[in-house]
Amino acid sequence: MAKTQYFTPDLYRFLKDLREHNDRAWFAEHKHRYETAVRDPMLRFISDFGPKLKVIAPHFVVDPGPVGGSMMRIYRDTRFSRDKSPLKTAATAQFRHGKGKDGMTPAFYLHLEPGNSAIGAGIWRPLPPALKKIRDAIVGRTREWAKVREGRELRAACAMLGESLKRPPPGYDPNHPFVEDLKRKDFAMSVRLDEHEIGAPGFMDVAVEGIRKVVPFVRFLAEALGLEL
Repeated sequence: MAKTQYFTPDLYRFLKDLREHNDRAWFAEHKHRYETAVRDPMLRFISDFGPKLKVIAPHFVVDPGPVGGSMMRIYRDTRFSRDKSPLKTAATAQFRHGKGKDGMTPAFYLHLEPGNSAIGAGIWRPLPPALKKIRDAIVGRTREWAKVREGRELRAACAMLGESLKRPPPGYDPNHPFVEDLKRKDFAMSVRLDEHEIGAPGFMDVAVEGIRKVVPFVRFLAEALGLEL
């Protein structure tokens, strides 16, 4: 059975051009390129990805809707940002847990950007109650966390992302074997993607394999927050 090709080099050509011409007027003039090279292929990928993720992590939501679904908006929220560029220069999708709210549940991510494409997973800037639950789980289930962090596939293919405190948070042992993880403000992880693989017919298999690599990490976070994978 022939494998589907979702993305073409046009995706990266458009995103590179957008990086050089990041303004609404240019985007309006080239919106047809965005729709054919970025939006439509991403929505097709999301639609086909849904049944795959359902097998791996059934409680995570995949929504192929063009508005308010898994594909994230191309327009940036610049209200609280020093960078007033109106548009994102990456194609992104997120697959959230079906329960909970932002800052309290983990998610899977797909990030396509020239020179910086990746499959990601985790929780970015968790709210204080969620952050405490994750830290407490690391302390209370250190052996399980060690298996997650020191697993061969995870160490070889994945990188932790985000910021950390300079000192251990109050109430936690500064000599804990995973004190560096206890200091984290973000619990996120990524698997780098090759642009040639993204543009090849077998990319769905590559994406699913990337998700499988981060599943132990997401399972630990979900359980720490009282959720099922």
